[in-house]
Amino acid sequence: MTKASIQAVAREAGVSVSTVSRTFAKPDLVLPETRDKVMAAAEKLDYSVSRSAAALKSGQSFRVALLASETITTWFNSNIFAGLDSTLRPAGYDTVVYPMSNADERRSFFEDLPVRRNADAVIVSSFNIEPAEVERLKHMHVPIIGINIPSTEGFDAAVSIDDRAATRAASEHLIALGHRSIAYVGGTRSRTTMRYSAESRLQGLLDATATHPGVSVRSIEVPRDTGETNAALNAVITATPGVTAFCFCDDDMALPVLYRLRQYGRRVPQDLSIIGFDDVPMAQSVGLTTLHQDPFAMGQDAGRMTLAAIAGEPVEPAFRQPATPLVLRETTAPPQPAQA
Repeated sequence: MTKASIQAVAREAGVSVSTVSRTFAKPDLVLPETRDKVMAAAEKLDYSVSRSAAALKSGQSFRVALLASETITTWFNSNIFAGLDSTLRPAGYDTVVYPMSNADERRSFFEDLPVRRNADAVIVSSFNIEPAEVERLKHMHVPIIGINIPSTEGFDAAVSIDDRAATRAASEHLIALGHRSIAYVGGTRSRTTMRYSAESRLQGLLDATATHPGVSVRSIEVPRDTGETNAALNAVITATPGVTAFCFCDDDMALPVLYRLRQYGRRVPQDLSIIGFDDVPMAQSVGLTTLHQDPFAMGQDAGRMTLAAIAGEPVEPAFRQPATPLVLRETTAPPQPAQA
């Protein structure tokens, strides 16, 4: 079967050949209604533009690199990717994921990128980058966009929640209920020297207790591996008897612990109050009190920032902070008096 030509697409859409070319190479410069007509004609005729030819002509790769702190299969990363893709793909860009488990992998990416020149922008999700890495991209005129990053230094734009303020709000809720001994359960990442945005969540609890005499916070660290659920469950069960509330670093850790506590005769919220972080779909189903964030919306926002930065347009405001409301459900309540 003969491949449809660009001239055939132009005739089908009722536009010029240059408009078809511009629709694929610079879709942001084409009116939405014109772009829709061209894309509909291209789909009808099974036309596909040569990505390599377009890249040679424009000097662009039409790719955006997403540096993710874990695999793309996690709830957070998969939603970030979906949000980015919903914005970038219609504009002609592919999103390529690079999982980063340690600083060496991150450093290698930034060393190789100037040689490969295979990304028009870099999006960093949930961890820090170093000044030398920023400098390499600046020399290439490649914008850097952040999502939930621990620091905005070196970034052109970012959309990040305030992890510290969010967990402070959670602890203030527990303190208002009457809890005086609270534990924070967080995961540790082995063999890494990167800084992660979620690391500031514990500090939010400490901020709250600093203004409430008589309230204490205990930090419990469990490994981020296949034995995470058992380690977290054991930490909760063996915690100091006086601990009446637990804040988890995320719902993925809180939910299995919540489910298995009943096997050990622990009632929630009668015996223990539990707060998660993220508000994954299962959290609503089981009634988990948690802090809500919307990674799909953040991905969409970061995608729009990325397109503007690639086009050399101003991003206003460049640094945005979505709200992280505390969603009250059934896993928090005032502590019960100790049985005599």
